[in-house]
Amino acid sequence: MAVNALSCVDEIQAIGAVPKILETVAAMTGLRFVCIAHVTQDSWTTCAVVDKLAFGLKPGDQLDVTTTLCEEVRDTGAAVIIDHVRESARYHDHHTPRIYGFQSYFSIPVFRPDGRYFGTLCGLDPEPVRLSDAVTVSTLQLFTELIAKQLESEQSLGEARAALLDERETAELREQFIAVLGHDLRTPLGSVMSGAEFLLLKHQDPSTRQVAERIRRSARRMSALVEDVVDFTRGRMGDGLALEMRLLHGVDLRLYDVVDELSSLHPDRVIDSAIQPGLSLYCDPERLSQLLSKLLKNALVHGSELHPVFVVANVRNGLFTLRVTNGGPDLSPAVIAQLLKPYWRASSRPGSEGLGLGLYIVDQIARGHGGSIEVSSSAGSTSFTFTMPAAM
Repeated sequence: MAVNALSCVDEIQAIGAVPKILETVAAMTGLRFVCIAHVTQDSWTTCAVVDKLAFGLKPGDQLDVTTTLCEEVRDTGAAVIIDHVRESARYHDHHTPRIYGFQSYFSIPVFRPDGRYFGTLCGLDPEPVRLSDAVTVSTLQLFTELIAKQLESEQSLGEARAALLDERETAELREQFIAVLGHDLRTPLGSVMSGAEFLLLKHQDPSTRQVAERIRRSARRMSALVEDVVDFTRGRMGDGLALEMRLLHGVDLRLYDVVDELSSLHPDRVIDSAIQPGLSLYCDPERLSQLLSKLLKNALVHGSELHPVFVVANVRNGLFTLRVTNGGPDLSPAVIAQLLKPYWRASSRPGSEGLGLGLYIVDQIARGHGGSIEVSSSAGSTSFTFTMPAAM
């Protein structure tokens, strides 16, 4: 069977309404064989069928098109309707009724919405049936128009699915490329940072040290961006973030280290912390530090400079809670709904540019620990709260 005929069979079979249409046509006309056929210059192919005559045709079966009246419908574009072959001046001696043994017959052309001929909606029966009255003909034509519309919908849906699949494959290749690129950038970036450190150690000239310090800061920023991209692509490609879970004593000391680091980088800002001493937790220490670092950076960048940033961490009722709160305008529910999505950035003051992956990675770290991130914003303060089981 030709490939195009097979695809046409699949098109009709994909239309959920077709079986009901054929059953309705059979019940309305009284014909015991009704089908949709794809008809070309060289072939007649069954696409869908209701067969109560044991005629034997199944979807995909073919007939010699020259033995059918559908060939005439194809050539003229006009319907053929026969109430009683023996009483028909035109068809009583025609070879087709003799071959297939019918007395009543109809074949209505089906056109695609762009005007191309698809085939026919046809039916037959060994007994004569009144088919040519205006209501029956009009109803059959409406059914063919419905089939044509469904073909258009299926074609549009198929094109959309193909485009989506192509876009998905492109996106996967793009993310694989970004992951490989990010991985390969680590080595040269490490060399740049080592070179900057060497210059700072060996040269005391202020102008040289200024340049070396600028190189070091830029390289560190690039390294952080590369790590974010690698984490993002690893999560998107199904591997998830790499976690090395272990029982960590002195979680509070780890968290204070992060607070101290961010405080030194932002000496003009106030960070108040209330971290429960002696915390122990089954976690990935590096990822937990990364989570707090990103939440603190987010609070410092997007929060009001006039208000301190608060960090609270404790264990209550079997749950470890880490909350970072900053002052500033309330966030709308629409903005909160977008915050944890990748490549999404809220508008903020200059100097906050980035890839928009920080909070997405925070969410992935939380999920990797069996926890979650909740965002709340009201009364001039915004809080990001990470919770996870304290014992696992």
